[in-house]
Amino acid sequence: MTETMPQPTAGQTRIVPGWTGRLFEDFAVGDLYYHPFGKTVTEADNHSFTLMTQNVAKTHVDRNFAKATEFGLPLVNSTLTLALVTGQSTIDLSMNVFANMGWDEVRMPNPVFEGDTIYSRSKVLAVRESKSRPNLGLVTVATEGYNQDGKIVISYRRTFMVYRHGHLPGVESARPDESSLPQTGDFQ
Repeated sequence: MTETMPQPTAGQTRIVPGWTGRLFEDFAVGDLYYHPFGKTVTEADNHSFTLMTQNVAKTHVDRNFAKATEFGLPLVNSTLTLALVTGQSTIDLSMNVFANMGWDEVRMPNPVFEGDTIYSRSKVLAVRESKSRPNLGLVTVATEGYNQDGKIVISYRRTFMVYRHGHLPGVESARPDESSLPQTGDFQ
């Protein structure tokens, strides 16, 4: 999947494409991805998400109420945890998604608290061609989110449809002239 980039000669600029994500043929059963970004969940994250989704559970936004629970602290909204871990996996799994087909077997074995840092990983369980859409394939993964102490805080299976090679919609946009960038040279 890695292409060798030609090296520029003196005075030339090499345009290096950014990461554009995987397509259906890039997945294999058994692949394991440790997604690269972690996120520390703040009180503002928890309050904003909870209020934005009109969740009225006091355990997310009422610190005084949460003190009286067995945890003694506000719990992070569980659907925020689901959204966060799904989002973290996007860079490796579904940048080129056509559609999510579903989340199954969602489990939350440990609570998430404000101040926890969440990381995630995914393992490819199945890949199959779409019978109804030949330009797409289906990928099923098992994803786990875990905190800074290595405790699993969420696990689920997700199936999504992803574009096949040669079928990803193209996006064109105007680029500014490159003459506004500095010339290369010895900048020590």
